[in-house]
Amino acid sequence: MTDHSRRFVLTVGLAGLAASACGAPRRGSAAAAPMAPAPAAAPALAQPPADPLATNLLVGFCGAPGAKALGRMTGDLAAAGRELRKQIGTFPPGRPITPVVELIATTVHRSPGADGMYRSRCGDETVRAYLDAARAMNGLLLLDIQPGRADFLPEVRAYEHWLKEPDVGVALDPEWAVEPGVVPGKKFGRTTGAELDGVAHYLGELAQLHRLPAKVMVYHQVASSVVRDEGLLKPHPGVSVVKVVDGIGSAAAKKATWKTLMPSKPGHVRAGFKLFFDEDTRRGAALMTPAEVLALTPTPAYVLYE
Repeated sequence: MTDHSRRFVLTVGLAGLAASACGAPRRGSAAAAPMAPAPAAAPALAQPPADPLATNLLVGFCGAPGAKALGRMTGDLAAAGRELRKQIGTFPPGRPITPVVELIATTVHRSPGADGMYRSRCGDETVRAYLDAARAMNGLLLLDIQPGRADFLPEVRAYEHWLKEPDVGVALDPEWAVEPGVVPGKKFGRTTGAELDGVAHYLGELAQLHRLPAKVMVYHQVASSVVRDEGLLKPHPGVSVVKVVDGIGSAAAKKATWKTLMPSKPGHVRAGFKLFFDEDTRRGAALMTPAEVLALTPTPAYVLYE
């Protein structure tokens, strides 16, 4: 079984778990517990600026309630936050770092659900708990969207009341955006630059209308087929866009995926890189270090761990 096939089985298989737990996490899980002091050489955790990507490196954990295999941001969110801060402490000093909590808010499924869209959405209590966890670190919350058969823009709009908050953005996962007639997990989904541009336009208008800091909009990409006509994604005032490469495997394999996917990135879009604690270290491989990740060209502006 290939790494991508493993990912299909793992993610879609666990989606039901995540969805069933995607109400409120257990009471007290996101309470702001005292944070462990950062090592002396660690970069300072900084309050997000008006445009977090203008000056700061973003470093985050992803996750969802009740599904440990989908990321370390699950269960006791205060403890997960401490682990994230510890991970941030391994990055070279000198550049401010903003912690990121990436909540899988819209979760893909193998079953259609009542509306036939093969996805479910987290409730407000869950989003609030994850936002509290991000704010305990002066960080950002990104709402990850796995849309199933739905379109991205309606799924993003469903969280508009949260997106009016100054420290909430989105992460779009087109690997799980499938066409009519396709069951998620059977093959890669896809999106287009035009669809991404529609979301970016919406977020920019929302930021300007409510006088918010620039909205962070991430889109994940694991293979060339997942994002088509990428050049149709245009710059918009009030939104900062990051393309995160989701390649899985050894450092050599991940760098190869990076070199394949980076050339199509529009010039105004920043680069991002995702690491997998489990999948990347199978068969004794070492997880890439922060220094190795930051040595990539272009330099990643967002480093995400799952």
